[in-house]
This record gives sequence, C-alpha cells and structure tokens, in this order.
Amino acid sequence: MLDLAITGGTCVLPTGTQAADIGVKDGRIVLVGGAGTLPEAARTVAAGNRLVIPGGIDPHIHCLMPVRAPGRPDVLTDPPSQVSKAALHGGTTTLIDFVQCVHERTVQESIEQTQAVWKDACYCDYGFHLTLMGEVPTPHFGQLADAMQDGHASIKIFTTNIRPGNLGRMVPHGHIWEALKVVAAQGGIACIHAEDNDIVMFMYEKLMRENRVSFEHMAEVHNALSEELSFNRVIRLAENVEGAALYMVHVSAATGVAALESSRARGFPMYGETLHQYLMYNSEDYKRPGGQMFHTYPSLKYPEDQKRLWQATNRGAIQVIATDELCCPLRVKLQGSRIDDTTGGNSGVEPRVGLMYTQMVTKRGYSAEHFVDMISSNAAKIMGLYPRKGALAVGSDADIVLLETGLEKTIRAADLHETDYTPWEGHVVTAWPSVTIKGGNVVVDSGAFSGDLRHGKFLKRKVADQMRSRPAV
Repeated sequence: MLDLAITGGTCVLPTGTQAADIGVKDGRIVLVGGAGTLPEAARTVAAGNRLVIPGGIDPHIHCLMPVRAPGRPDVLTDPPSQVSKAALHGGTTTLIDFVQCVHERTVQESIEQTQAVWKDACYCDYGFHLTLMGEVPTPHFGQLADAMQDGHASIKIFTTNIRPGNLGRMVPHGHIWEALKVVAAQGGIACIHAEDNDIVMFMYEKLMRENRVSFEHMAEVHNALSEELSFNRVIRLAENVEGAALYMVHVSAATGVAALESSRARGFPMYGETLHQYLMYNSEDYKRPGGQMFHTYPSLKYPEDQKRLWQATNRGAIQVIATDELCCPLRVKLQGSRIDDTTGGNSGVEPRVGLMYTQMVTKRGYSAEHFVDMISSNAAKIMGLYPRKGALAVGSDADIVLLETGLEKTIRAADLHETDYTPWEGHVVTAWPSVTIKGGNVVVDSGAFSGDLRHGKFLKRKVADQMRSRPAV
C-alpha cells in the first residue's frame, strides 16, 4: 500500500507537463502514472485543477546572521525554525544557508557549530555553503577538501568587504585562485559575491566627502562598473583552473549578465543567480517611504539592468531566482538609513514561488517547466541535489507542491509567516501554494501547518560532472 497518492493533477515532470498521478512510499516518489493507475494509498490528495510541482529550492538564505549597525549591538536574524515554516507555507521545501569558516576554528569545527544550531530546528531539508573568510589560513585548504568530500559541495567567496569597517570578508584573489583549485579537484562549485572592492570603497569615501550619505544613493556605491570588473576578473581566474565552476550569486546588473554570457559562450560552466528583488524593484524604490526594506547587497540597480536580468532568465545567463533571505523585524530592517549602515537581505522566502509564477508564467508567458527550473530544478542540478530534489520522478524525495493558479491574491504581511513586514505588501499574485508535501508528509494544507522539526534533514551534496564540464543548464 502507498503512504500517499496525489491524483488528478497536472504535473510538471522532467519529461514535460502532463496529467499524472503520483504515488509515495517511505518519503520517496515510487510511482508516476496515468489517472486511476495507482494502487491503494493510506491517504489520497485530490489535486483537482491545481498544478503539481516539485518543492521549491532556495539556495541562498541567512538564518541567525548578525545584523551590524554602527553604535548598536548586533541583532541575530530569525532562526531556521521560523524561516523554514514560512518557506513551507510558500512552497519551498529545501534551503541552503552558510557556514562561516572563521580562522580561530578548523573548518570542521565551524561546520559542527552550525550543524548543532540547525539539528532538529528546521522544518525543511537543508544544506550549507562553506564561506571562506579573508586571507584563508593554509591549513583550511586541506580541511576544505575533506569537508567537500563529506558532502559540502559548495563554497562562498566575497571579493569585497561590502561596507567600510566590515573587515574580514574579502578573500584576496590569490587565495581565491588556490580555493578554486581545491574546489575543482573535489568536484564542487564556488559561489561568488563579486564586487570590485576598490571601486566600492572609493565610492563610499567619495559620497561621504560630498555629504551624500542617504541610502538612496546606494546604487552609486555598489554600481554596475564594480560588478563588471569583479565578475570578469573572477570568471577569468576560474577559466584558468581546470574543472572550476562558478555560481555567481545575486547578479544585479546588465554588466554581470554580459560577463556570464561571454564565458558561457566560450563553453565554461558559469551559472547565474538573481533575486526577485532585482527583478521587481530598482533604485527608484529607495525613494519610497521605508525604502530600506527593498535593499540588499549589492544594491538595486536601474530599469535597464532589470530589463537585461529578465532577458537573462529566459533560458539565458540566469538559471536561478533566489531570495538572499534575511528574516528580521521591520525595526531592524529600517534601523540604518545611510549608505554605510543599511541592513541588507530581505524577508522573501514565502512569497517567492507565487510571485515568480505570476511574473514568469502569467505576465511573460514562460512555460510551467521553465518556471519550475528557475525556482527549483536548476538549483538542485547546480548544487548537487538532483534528482533527489527538484524533480517529480521515481526515486526523488516526495517534496511536492500543489499550486493553485488563476487567482487574484493580494500579499499582506498579516497573512504571511516570516516577520512583521513584507517588501511585497500589496502585490497581486495569480498563484499560491495550497498544499505542501515534504518527504511524503502533508505539512501545509489550505493554510493549516503540521510540520515536524524532526523531519528536517541535512543534505550531503555532490555536483554532477556534467554541471562542471560545461554550462549544462
């Protein structure tokens, strides 16, 4: 007997979108068949006219991250339990956060410290990128190799310290080069926050001299030239390391798109992630009341950049739409008002799936398969989770979402489960998850939540060779 059957749905399968029934046993999909072909099940969910898709994957979130502001104590962002609950309500079933590999601990000690916080504390399945910090201690390179062999398939590197006084993040290019050699040898992928530190810090100094310090000037500091210079430099570095693959996080400018397009055209495995903030907001939104709520680092750019980002999501240089999730109360998000103290990140993990269906399928005519690729399948492939995640296929984890389409639903913070505000307040969406199934368990059903923290599992990952040998998605 099956544990669960999903019947009568229009399913987005790896082979295309078609009417199908899905059978689940022991947390995995065991059958995908035509209507009425499944054996008896302990529970049946009738999909009706809903679209059945694999659970969303957000490969870029930050839980329990210190939010720093000059003259104020650090505040930690919200924990995995809160963020993962919101994620499940929004149709996302897998999250990837970060381990800061600080110098005073071994890489393994840093991993263990983070894992201790997440164990039995996340409703979703989850993984970690390993964030390298500053000048990487020589022993950490060998430790990094060991960690990647143990299932941590991706690292994170900053090419800038982002803000003045925020020292210790930027990894020098010689150290990046050495790290890319390790990652390539171990079959992993490097996630790069790429901005030119010299340009960024010069612009901070320039605007401060000119007394133009309001956050409304953020796009002048974290500018498109900075993205162009840094993207091209780190991409060229990776092109000279055999087997190196890059995942450029939160691409925000047309110049970043161009750099990715050029390398991919030469056959190199370069992948791009953008955020729904960049696709739907621009620097003009900084001028709105409470405009800090739309900000993340790098800054929002200009309408022409938005146009190029959207073009790049249409089977171009952008493969993933993530959130850079940073869940905190509005008072924390708005506590800074200057170019050097505004809080980055956004609470966006819950509305992402509904918003992107609206923008991609309803407004731009993208196919359901393309939409699923951008919010789930491509992230699974790039990050070494496919086909366990990101697919409705026999053998895949039974992470399944029933998406109700044809709606006119207005997003309100009061209806969400993240925090006390949403940057998407008032947006009207045409789709919203009505049922979320995680590991074969129905965890959200018409707004009722029944998740279990014991069901959230750490995911060991390995990037497929084809993803690292060429631009495979």
